[in-house]
Amino acid sequence: MKDEAQTLQRGRGSIDRSRFPAALRQCRNTHPSTTPGDNTMQARMSNPAVILPEAMKALHALKSSTTKAGVPTRTLDLIELRASQINGCGACVDMHSRHAKKTGETDERLFAVAAWRETPYFSDAERAALALAEAVTRISDQAGPVPDAIWDEAAQHYDEPALASLVIAIANINVWNRLNVAVRQPAGVW
Repeated sequence: MKDEAQTLQRGRGSIDRSRFPAALRQCRNTHPSTTPGDNTMQARMSNPAVILPEAMKALHALKSSTTKAGVPTRTLDLIELRASQINGCGACVDMHSRHAKKTGETDERLFAVAAWRETPYFSDAERAALALAEAVTRISDQAGPVPDAIWDEAAQHYDEPALASLVIAIANINVWNRLNVAVRQPAGVW
């Protein structure tokens, strides 16, 4: 207890790193898969879905199924981008913002996705989809992972097939995020 108090008394930002596991003590401010002075990032390995072609087929089939239930492509792009931001998947943030831009999405909306609640750029239906994407992506962050209020708001804007599409799209992008984050897939290399 005394050691902890002394560590805290050293001032803000002062942390006794000797208590951290060795792996954490070795962390630097650069990406772990770069060398000092080198901005080139490299994945730990090829994406598992590339290594296992059947997995890639299944993930693409899952994605394809989400486009047939009446949810606008722009909405699907927004939820993929938002989930990827939450999960810290640089490869998916890069890919989905580029894809959205190519399909006509505006810079204002792309820049504002992370702060969608505080901006006027999104329709009520898009806001409901973004809220659902956040809740499903952050299932471990609260006791009631997908609150009824969020589900009910989405259900006011989307029928059951569209809701199914949203849930599957959110689950699918979360799978991709986890695959890419696990292997440290660099942005722009896909």
